[in-house]
Amino acid sequence: MIRVILADDHHLVRQGIRALLEKVGDIQVIAEAEDGQQAIELVQRLTPDVLVMDITMPRLNGIEATERIRRLGVSTQVVILSMHSDETLARQALRSGAKGYLLKRSVTQELILAIRAASRDEIYLTSGITGFLLDEFLQTDSDNSKVFTLLTPREREVLQLVAEGQTNHAIAEKLNVSIKTVEKHRSSLMSKLNVHDVAGLTRLAIKYKLVALDE
Repeated sequence: MIRVILADDHHLVRQGIRALLEKVGDIQVIAEAEDGQQAIELVQRLTPDVLVMDITMPRLNGIEATERIRRLGVSTQVVILSMHSDETLARQALRSGAKGYLLKRSVTQELILAIRAASRDEIYLTSGITGFLLDEFLQTDSDNSKVFTLLTPREREVLQLVAEGQTNHAIAEKLNVSIKTVEKHRSSLMSKLNVHDVAGLTRLAIKYKLVALDE
């Protein structure tokens, strides 16, 4: 039996995926998460075989959560779901340790195939993503992926929270760091990305799909 956790900030989406998977004899949904941070906590506690995770979620997006899960050293494999047929995002998801990248509109039989492949430590990409990624995802990044290559994981996390409208105080509490540390990260973000205000940071976060206005 393949033990699965679902992570998506939309309850109806999770319920739809659960209904699909519950019809399959070799897959069991053992828990659900509504953001990336909760997904990590559930993986630590339950160690599922596969985590099926949305890419755009509050608190912590799917790519950052995948990186953290990889650093935990657990056996859990990650399958990323996304609204975006973006090769840069797919490439970064694979680099972060994901074993699958599917478009949400493909969540039918393809998801079942992806979960089974991930449980065997194999990569599965949706038909909406070009196959050359399998050969190229470890090569040099394009300009479109500079947010992932220029910034540290913590800086990307702060960028997402800033773009979500969080204050320095709120970010410091969420990350369990000082306000001065948050201010240092924000300053570093602006310097590396050559932007000078929160609006600019927010536009970049939206551009690189760290946050979304509407999904």
